[in-house]
Amino acid sequence: MTQQINQLLDWTPNARLAELPTVSADAHRYGMRHFAIGVSIITARDGEARAGLTATAVCSVTADPPRLVVFVNKNVVASEIIRNSGAICVNVLEGEQEDVAKAFAGMIEGVHGEARFGHGAWSELLTGAPTLSGALANFDCRVIKVFDESTHHAFLCEVLATRERQDGEALIYLNGAFRRLPQ
Repeated sequence: MTQQINQLLDWTPNARLAELPTVSADAHRYGMRHFAIGVSIITARDGEARAGLTATAVCSVTADPPRLVVFVNKNVVASEIIRNSGAICVNVLEGEQEDVAKAFAGMIEGVHGEARFGHGAWSELLTGAPTLSGALANFDCRVIKVFDESTHHAFLCEVLATRERQDGEALIYLNGAFRRLPQ
């Protein structure tokens, strides 16, 4: 099977800029704290195994075809379950779902793995990935490509089903804290 690489192989980085050092990881993290970012729960199911995590590294790629990219740390259980199942659900959180965000971020002592799904009401759409009821939006997706990027996998996904609300506040993350943003 021939693997297709979607990279511009005839492009080269600016040589002068390539020699410059990058900022430290801490400087990067501190700068990124100033991005007001929507909070999502990324979920997947492989047979009976379910996993999920709180994420802010989700981005729309194109509307036609409908695609998202989701970045997941390679060391979390969800990364393997996503790769095995080939499916993912992006659940965009409503302001009142901060407790769900904390559960899936590992911020509630003693809540790990399957116990995280005790927070929120869960169902599914097409792929079998857990779908959070009451979320502002749900994007049920198939994974079409996986990119290996340093500490993370970038999952390029095609959206197969959506569900959304027309009310509610957005849950965002800014300066190390969850915040609500009214519509």
